[in-house]
Amino acid sequence: MKGPPVAARAGACGDQKGYGRGAGEKHFPSVFGRSARWLTSRSQHRKLSAGREAHVVKLDASVADWKRAATDDPERFWGEAAEALPWFKKWERVLDWQKPTFRWYLGGRSNLAYNCVDHHVKAGNGERVALITENERGERQTFTYARLLEEAERVSAALRGLGIDKGDRIAIYMPTSAEAIILMLGAIRIGAVILVVFAGFGAGALGERVRLAGARALFATDIVYRKGKDVPLKGIVDDALRVAPTVEKVIVLRRGKDAVAMTPGRDITWQQFLDGAKGQDTSHVELESNEPAYILATSGTTAKPKLAVHTHGGYQVYVYSMAKWMFGLRETDVWWSTSDIGWVVGHSYIVFAPLLVGCTTIAYEGAIDHPNPDAFYAIVERNKVTGVFTSPTAVRLLMRYGNEPARKHDLASLERVFCAGEVLNAPAWQWFQKEALQDRIPVIDHYWQTETGGPVVGNPYGVKQLPIKPGSGGVPLAGIEAAVVDQDGREVGPGEKGIFVIKRPFPGLTARLWAEPERYARDYWEKVPGKTVYFTGDAASIDEDGYVWFSGRADEIIKIADHRIGTIEVETAFLRHAAVAEAGVTGRPDELRGQVISAFVVLKQGQTPSESLKKELLATVRRELGPVAVIGELNFVDMLPKTRSGKIMRRVLKAVILDKDPGDISTIEDEGSVDEAREAWRDLQRGVAKGVGDPVKP
Repeated sequence: MKGPPVAARAGACGDQKGYGRGAGEKHFPSVFGRSARWLTSRSQHRKLSAGREAHVVKLDASVADWKRAATDDPERFWGEAAEALPWFKKWERVLDWQKPTFRWYLGGRSNLAYNCVDHHVKAGNGERVALITENERGERQTFTYARLLEEAERVSAALRGLGIDKGDRIAIYMPTSAEAIILMLGAIRIGAVILVVFAGFGAGALGERVRLAGARALFATDIVYRKGKDVPLKGIVDDALRVAPTVEKVIVLRRGKDAVAMTPGRDITWQQFLDGAKGQDTSHVELESNEPAYILATSGTTAKPKLAVHTHGGYQVYVYSMAKWMFGLRETDVWWSTSDIGWVVGHSYIVFAPLLVGCTTIAYEGAIDHPNPDAFYAIVERNKVTGVFTSPTAVRLLMRYGNEPARKHDLASLERVFCAGEVLNAPAWQWFQKEALQDRIPVIDHYWQTETGGPVVGNPYGVKQLPIKPGSGGVPLAGIEAAVVDQDGREVGPGEKGIFVIKRPFPGLTARLWAEPERYARDYWEKVPGKTVYFTGDAASIDEDGYVWFSGRADEIIKIADHRIGTIEVETAFLRHAAVAEAGVTGRPDELRGQVISAFVVLKQGQTPSESLKKELLATVRRELGPVAVIGELNFVDMLPKTRSGKIMRRVLKAVILDKDPGDISTIEDEGSVDEAREAWRDLQRGVAKGVGDPVKP
């Protein structure tokens, strides 16, 4: 099948002229009818070294022009952005927006995986290094684009041998490894839709996601490596599939020495899977722009996760464009995102965007402080990493070890660091920027969601780096028409808090939820009274300079390290134990992880709190959700604060653990429940809780 022509346009994002390391002058695609030029300052980030009092009179002219072009003529802007990528067939229309649904690049035909791998090989760049995989055990593999294509083609053929076809869903329950990434690419090449589930989730979370997706096959490793231990996965898979009847085949990649129970007729090994490639077609397929490439669960406030859909066209254009504009990615980069492929950051900026750009991407399995505290810095030095994307949690983890680990390594190759996942607070930024990295390069925070596919707020390093305000997520990026509104939908003034919303769609934004079209409109576009705007669910304010300051979720998502967990999912996990009648949970601030879970549990009649029961409950939650669900405290109470309609008032629980006024409780069913929760919390801190010893140690 003939591939699309190689994009070769003067001034296009794909043009690397004048864009090498150390080059000050850069070129931007001519979305303004001319070629914009600017100078990226390597010292500008030093101008602002502390808090919100730092003031910028106005945006740099080049950034303002860039943003204005997207606002003045969005379709022209995103049309020209799409021209930087190859297409099998050009689109007939850039955007069809029938509120709230929308479609991008109608009639255009592309393939996300093809442009990640095949395209570069056909362009004569097959010998360039595409992927380096490492793990905490010191194992390392290097893949050129040519080798990556060879492996992806083999997987494509093997999937066809398994009976997987265009539109079929496959679930991937694997760590961040070469095999998993090759599987992602090989599946998308043939039009299959992938669902990657974080390999730290328990059976309950895995089973529900696989069931919702209707996956025909599930791929898993027998073990994952975590802090020097072999953590088994196959038993979790077997438990999960009891609620996921659509799965016909389970493919197990064996890495451990111990025997693994295999179900005859259903389970096969990875090698048996690859053997099925013989005689099968290895070619890619051409897909309409709005056909799905992958689906990924995003936590909500209900027990049932939402499966966001990302497409071959719009998503591809967006993550590629933001790779250039936000991160300044170029072909000569060695890029390392410390995330996991189970999260959207792993999809977008471990796998797809770096490969679309044509640079080298590093995928690491394991903890960044294992086997020793300087593991993070060692990876940067060993691979001569030029750009890092990590999380505030990772920064706080590194901060625990002080400056010495960084001093042991040559970090001269590193040009910039980006953080996302939660707010990078000023003290953590100050340490990483000033001490660990000695104020040599910028540490840049930014903001996005699973649903947005890529950054929506940030500091556009690839256009021109703006002054940094520690604690702020940056400014709304080009194409993001954002506002902060109050509960009545009115836009608030500078510095006033409200809900962060986006006024119109952009190519990276998910246009639907898998199998739940009615839920998409309700949960995202119909939340704000009188307005059809995208509801992020995050509380924020925008200062007089246009910088966005996020203050947490407006709903009840708990962010533990890089992971987002819904309160209902945790409460449901507690309810799996026969002794539990009710459970209410909230997030508590934690210096290392960002948040941990504080749980309030009501036992069934006849059950008595005890240390052994506490351990059983913690084990139940861990089994259901995996080790990402870190319980900071477990409080036994006789009743939970609820509204008269029976809804648990989690904000009251949060007020209790933070020793704050719970605010308006006029709708509460029984005011005594507040005192009950507060007394249980105080008893726990004094070590005299009902039948329970010390607070849980995360």
